Formats: sequence, C-alpha cells, structure tokens
Amino acid sequence: MMMQNKRLTAIMFTVTFLLLIPLIAMQFTEEVNWSFSDFIVAGFLLYGTGMLCEFVLRKVTKIQYRIAICAVILLLLLLVWAELAVGIFGTPFAGS
Repeated sequence: MMMQNKRLTAIMFTVTFLLLIPLIAMQFTEEVNWSFSDFIVAGFLLYGTGMLCEFVLRKVTKIQYRIAICAVILLLLLLVWAELAVGIFGTPFAGS
C-alpha cells in the first residue's frame, strides 16, 4: 500500500511540475501565452491521465495488459493534446 501512495504522490508532483513550466515561461517571454482556461484544460488532461494510469496499475494484474492499457491512455492524451494545440484532425473540438 505504501508503494502505491508513493507512486500517486510522484504522479501528482510530476503533473504539477509540468504545469509550472509554462507558468514560469510566461514570466520571461511573450511567446508563451496561456490563459487560465488553458491551465485548467491541461491540468484536467494531465491529472486525468495520471489517475487513469494509476487506476490501471492498481487494478490490472498482468504486466502486459498494464503496459498496453497505459500506452493506449498516453496515446489518447497525445492525440487530444495535439488536436487542441494545432487542430491536426480539423474537428470542431479544436475550435476550427
């Protein structure tokens, strides 16, 4: 049980650190210009992905299934992130 809590804590700190990068960059350059809603969406995506992977790691027993399911979750995160960032698929979801 203690290892699971350490992993969950590591996920939370990692996501928080990732969200701090654009926040700090905004203080030094005009090229990074995130709004509050951008941070909310990014936080939802990153924390949600972390929680889903943590859930899979806790509930799925076979290593191969764990790796496959977490890989699919991460792939979905990357596809949604890319769609929101540049609209690679041209869906209304990206604001096109």
